[in-house]
Amino acid sequence: MNKKFFLGFTLVTLVLGLSWAQQQVEKSWWYTLEEGKLLFRSGAYGNAVMTFEDARRGRLAQFTRMERDFILLLSRPDVRRLGDSLDFIEQYIVDHHETAAAAALASLYHLVPKTSLNGSARRALEEFDRLKSYPEAEYWLGETYRAEGELALALRQYERALKDRSLLENPGFDVQILYKITDVHRLRREYQEMERRANEIIEGAGPSGAARDELWTGNQIRAAMARILENEGVNRFLTLYRYNNAVTERAHRLMGFFCYASNRYPLAAEHLMFAFLIQNTLLIEDIIHRQYDFTFSTLENMMNYVRTRPELASYLDETEYFRTTYYLATALYATGKTRPASQLWAFLAASGNAGEWGERARRNPTPYTERPIEMP
Repeated sequence: MNKKFFLGFTLVTLVLGLSWAQQQVEKSWWYTLEEGKLLFRSGAYGNAVMTFEDARRGRLAQFTRMERDFILLLSRPDVRRLGDSLDFIEQYIVDHHETAAAAALASLYHLVPKTSLNGSARRALEEFDRLKSYPEAEYWLGETYRAEGELALALRQYERALKDRSLLENPGFDVQILYKITDVHRLRREYQEMERRANEIIEGAGPSGAARDELWTGNQIRAAMARILENEGVNRFLTLYRYNNAVTERAHRLMGFFCYASNRYPLAAEHLMFAFLIQNTLLIEDIIHRQYDFTFSTLENMMNYVRTRPELASYLDETEYFRTTYYLATALYATGKTRPASQLWAFLAASGNAGEWGERARRNPTPYTERPIEMP
């Protein structure tokens, strides 16, 4: 048998043989986190905080111990002579049956691709140190503090979770953390930070590495969409464009309301146009899923169908659909785009389920620019 293959196979066998025990240790802090979630959901916030802190301490202790075991191995004179080569060090582990160091590497390779270490023992040590952080536990501590009204403490925990986003088990979860941070800044009336974080949700990199909203960052496309809306009207706009980016819809909506509140009507109109387009795209897609031959023609026609589906009516409330439509109409009016503004206004006035926003439209025959609104 090829010697290199034999040594590699032996190391893999040793590592795999230890991985079951390693996973049982791992399970302890993971299981503790799940216990904390149950306590949080039952309203036992004090116990939840202690349990989340236990989960955080458990993970810290595990990777601190493994880092120490690996350092002890590297400190030996005969290992130091091997230099920074992980391959040589792995061979040493196999030859000398160094089970503690083998278990440490097993844990490391379970969470970090070995190829990302570039064969470097120094890089392995850096990863042991990085893995001591537990962003999920930090996030849930933030959730608990927020539920108790401790917004400053909640913000600190969310920021800690975001700082270690690369360790999140779900790579897309960082956007949820960003929304939490944005909301806390809104509640604390820290509007500059709120705006910065909302923009980060829209323009920041998603799991693929591209911007979460590439359509927004493409200025020429955005300008073309605005021209269609202005020149050909709302129904033509919704016939030509579909955009189902649910991840950024709320960030656009929040930015639209805030820009309107701060008298930046052109930017408010653009953000609210995106929120409105995403909301209607998701409604249309849901209707087609249930009725394959449905074709969008007008907002009024679509709303007749939506009214018959309680779950879609619930979505209207969840996304502040009619509030979004109202402020899109008034922002468009403020920027001189009277045709789509009037169409949206007429739609609101005729909608029996638009609540306060329909009533406002019925009280005035044409859109108008309101005084600065209060942020929700």
